[in-house]
Amino acid sequence: MGSSLEDIVQCIRVAVTQAEPEWLDLEATVVKTCRVIAEAAQNGAQLVTFPECWIPGYPAWIWSRSVDFDMTTLYQKNSLRIDSSEMQRICESAAQNKIAVALGFAENFHHTLFISQALIGADGDIKIQRRKLKATHMERTIFGDASGDCLRNVVDLPEVGKVGMLACWEHSQSLLKFHTYQQKEEVHVAAWPPVFPHVEGPGLWSMTREGARNLSATYAIESQAFVLHTTAVISQKGVDKMRTSSGVVMNTPGGGSSAIFGPDGRQLSKDMLETEEGIIYADLDFDAILRAKSFLDCTGHYSRPDVLWIGVDDREKTHRRAEGS
Repeated sequence: MGSSLEDIVQCIRVAVTQAEPEWLDLEATVVKTCRVIAEAAQNGAQLVTFPECWIPGYPAWIWSRSVDFDMTTLYQKNSLRIDSSEMQRICESAAQNKIAVALGFAENFHHTLFISQALIGADGDIKIQRRKLKATHMERTIFGDASGDCLRNVVDLPEVGKVGMLACWEHSQSLLKFHTYQQKEEVHVAAWPPVFPHVEGPGLWSMTREGARNLSATYAIESQAFVLHTTAVISQKGVDKMRTSSGVVMNTPGGGSSAIFGPDGRQLSKDMLETEEGIIYADLDFDAILRAKSFLDCTGHYSRPDVLWIGVDDREKTHRRAEGS
């Protein structure tokens, strides 16, 4: 049985990464992933989180060039398949180190790409396998959309609690967020790409470090869950690799903005430099969830389902199905 608010285990240690992938290199990033998993476990963490498209790195060039055949082909070759030996090695690393892993990756499914997340239990089994509901803006030039099964995004992990997952601007999707809240998660993994501080100009504040952090902090307040805001770092090597120096985003080194937010929205972690790689640790006391929910429970006592509710269809829609199904 997994731990929940009624169970004895009330405190867990989590590890939130702020790291740079080995850009567009599947094998090298898998090796680094397993190394980070081992480090987090050695420091007592029961759950370690990775950012959006950690494997093989977020495709930053899409914000500079909408079409780049060579780069996209390379990206396809280095994206991760669920049923691959590379994924199996990551699962084995989780089991060997007895730690749960929240992995963000570009999924290659028969040469179609998706922004995906997997939650791997400390036993090495994949507990959640989901895709981003809707790719954001320029992401649609290379990534497809999810089906209804992406809504099954919360699971009860033994010795951890109810863990949920969303990626990037899914944290602006009100109905998607409410559906996730309704599943009563206690720890939420918010996977983001590199995000940079706001600068004056025509760019959207909502796409910046400040905008992303506000979305994650708001999510914590509305869900009364701990939020593990996990971002990647891009160095000059990454900028050069994807030729983004003239682009509107991810054009300079930086982007690290990882943080941990409590169930009332406060930041529990200290910031690292945006160019710095490392792991942020925190011990989460689940009594903080009870304190927050005693005042605010958006899917409990502070709700009106008699007048406001959502409809959900979490079935997977396949390209071939029997008529009437």
